[in-house]
Amino acid sequence: MPLLIGVPAETIPGERRLSVMPDVVKKYQGLGAQVVIQSGSGQSAHLRDEMFADVQFASSGAEVCSTADVVLCVQPPSPELIAAMKPGSVLIGMLQPWSGAERAQQLMDKQITSFAMELLPRISRAQSMDVLSSQGAVAGYECALIAADHSPKFFPMLTYAAGTIRPAKVLVIGAGVAGLQAIATARRIGAMIEAYDVRPETREQIESLGAKFVDTGVTAAGTGGYARELTDEEKAKQAERLAKAVAQCDALITTAAIPGKRAPRIITADMVARMKPGAVIVDMAAESGGNVEGSVAGEKVWVGDVLVIGPTHIASRMPVHASEMYAKNLYNFLSPFIKDGALALDWEDEVMAGCCLTHAGELRHAGVKQVLGL
Repeated sequence: MPLLIGVPAETIPGERRLSVMPDVVKKYQGLGAQVVIQSGSGQSAHLRDEMFADVQFASSGAEVCSTADVVLCVQPPSPELIAAMKPGSVLIGMLQPWSGAERAQQLMDKQITSFAMELLPRISRAQSMDVLSSQGAVAGYECALIAADHSPKFFPMLTYAAGTIRPAKVLVIGAGVAGLQAIATARRIGAMIEAYDVRPETREQIESLGAKFVDTGVTAAGTGGYARELTDEEKAKQAERLAKAVAQCDALITTAAIPGKRAPRIITADMVARMKPGAVIVDMAAESGGNVEGSVAGEKVWVGDVLVIGPTHIASRMPVHASEMYAKNLYNFLSPFIKDGALALDWEDEVMAGCCLTHAGELRHAGVKQVLGL
């Protein structure tokens, strides 16, 4: 029997992405695999069933999971869907490994081999599989648009019959993929941009996009491409230097996040209080605790005269391209291990071994094991 790849509908409210696209399905079929999709699962991403050629359709997610050899997902599947999966089958997606002890235990109990794409090694060969980068790019783009939409000022300079309107000043904190995309997008709209990141090597990237780098004198270069956590003394120094830049901006976009940990608190209530009346803050890290004191995930709140926005499911706001990028990431991860229509896992492969969460009833990732205490 050829490998059967299953795609159930996403069950988390607000999640609109899908883990396959019609062109990616054709690529799987070209490798000899078959695909089963829950009927109607692509509607929120504007994908009709008839757009998928030569696939099987199932009436429920449980039916998909009970028949598939490999299950693809965007968000972690529900306990009910995991319970429906075949023992020994494979689960691939963003599984939120650091916050799911019960889920990890259920995967072990079911003898399911799971790959959490958040654990992907940060190496050159894995760049085409990097879901955090692809979805971060979407989120950064969306956050710039959210800021422009809610700002009471034009982002670009505007000349009209009675004079000239100065462009808005935007400050972006965090220069990872999301932050750089936010910088580029706000710049395209016409705003004046300043940006800050604790990693000094990002200065060149920030300036290459036409933004001014805010130098606080604090560096937190970490390992694996991520920033390390700052000491209390470093946080105080950073806050002092940042406060001035924050007070001068019309829109603030914060994108600082540490995988598996609470988002660092960078913007204090005092900084917010010193901002201009009508200023807008978009806290991209609101879902993981927030970079901004006073931000609430999923809500818009006024803190004095400043509007603080904590958007959630940001990449899902652009589900078509976000799904396209995500589906290609998963294909690039999975396809090398499909041989003649069958799955051939290679545990000597650095990428596969690096993002394996569970296999053969064991929790395989040492870092997650330590965090979860399993």
